[in-house]
Amino acid sequence: MKYKAFTLSNIEEGDLLKKIPSGLLHDLKVVGTVLPFKSNNYLTDQLIDWSNPEADPMFQLTFPQRGMLSSEHFKLMEQTLASTSDKNQIQAVANQIRLELNPHPAGQKEHNVPVLRGEKLQGIQHKYRETVLFFPSAGQTCHAYCTFCFRWPQFTGMDEFRFAARESENLLDYLILNQSVTDLLMTGGDPMMMSFGAFERYLTPLLDQIGKTNIQTIRIGTKSLSFWPFKFTTDPEADQFLRLFERITSMGINLAIMAHFSHPRELSTPAVEEAIKRIRATGAQIRTQSPILRHINNSPQVWSEMWRRQVNLNCIPYYMFVPRDTGARHYFALPLLQTWEIWQQAYQNVSGICRTVRGPSMSCTPGKVQFVGPSDVNGEKVFVLRFLQGRNPDWVQRPFFARYDEKAVWMDELKPAFGDSFFFEAEEENLYGERYHDSFPDDFE
Repeated sequence: MKYKAFTLSNIEEGDLLKKIPSGLLHDLKVVGTVLPFKSNNYLTDQLIDWSNPEADPMFQLTFPQRGMLSSEHFKLMEQTLASTSDKNQIQAVANQIRLELNPHPAGQKEHNVPVLRGEKLQGIQHKYRETVLFFPSAGQTCHAYCTFCFRWPQFTGMDEFRFAARESENLLDYLILNQSVTDLLMTGGDPMMMSFGAFERYLTPLLDQIGKTNIQTIRIGTKSLSFWPFKFTTDPEADQFLRLFERITSMGINLAIMAHFSHPRELSTPAVEEAIKRIRATGAQIRTQSPILRHINNSPQVWSEMWRRQVNLNCIPYYMFVPRDTGARHYFALPLLQTWEIWQQAYQNVSGICRTVRGPSMSCTPGKVQFVGPSDVNGEKVFVLRFLQGRNPDWVQRPFFARYDEKAVWMDELKPAFGDSFFFEAEEENLYGERYHDSFPDDFE
């Protein structure tokens, strides 16, 4: 199958135009001028049910919807498109709206960028002691764009929100000097968008001197198994990627493909089954994760089916995330209590072999906070939370309590149940000169 991308520039070409109802096409053009849009022929031909696209989770996953913008933002963009064809004016209005959608990565640049020899290493993030993230510049796009993606500013042309590293020499030097780092996570965008030549050029310097570092695991965050499994089967460079994977695992390095599956349908085609089988044959493992999303997977049946299917394909369920406060979060997010109810019902309906999954997890400023669930302490209803990962490793697995709040959808809306602050806030204030604040994009762990 030959890859073909669909964007606003070619959405009205060919047979795809016949499949999209005219009203939906209008909304797509308006919203897609603000939020990034990109789909491909694998999605349109094999995953989307065109008999009722508005209700189809895969259509919701990759095609912008009217509700993803507020009525005020939608009207402003609609009127702009109707009144002018000036690209600069349209871009200015789009950027005005985008800046009101919490693009956030500026915070990540401030807090997570490491320094080597007095120089900030843009394109590298080091938030947790054991894990370093690497953003190769050649991997700053995807086979298709998820409508919920918290990295959406990177795909809109707003360069100040882009993370990328053009070379890996500084990465290697940093890893040699920081022996506490055991895990390297290649992320993006999607690093599996790279050609084999580019991918190999990033990894070879590290593999050639891996013994000087303490790297024991290489993770690759990718949606390619969902959006273009042919990357590992019939694409011209598929076998070269697999041979490189074999080289990594033969060196005693744990290679983990961090796959993003948001719905069981992404696991339903012969193409994805074959891709998973070929990757697993290299000695790599595949771990799976997704946010819980209204309109796409907000039912326990979907999650239990997805986890069961993943295990049957020899993948390891890893995370259920809560969508972050950016972009179209209002369209997808559920109250934490409802999220936990879906989690709990799905979790109890699968066997122990599927229960490697963790969640619901919020990747926020101090770390990954799990919403454990509601409880009662001395007659007071509370929410129980704990850190799955933290800026300070000592925070991990320490339970803490928030006031019961049926409407809260994110960590910053929760208040301490006992006392004036959460246990980690004083240290957070010492780190950043401020108490706990809103989230910013974290990582694809």
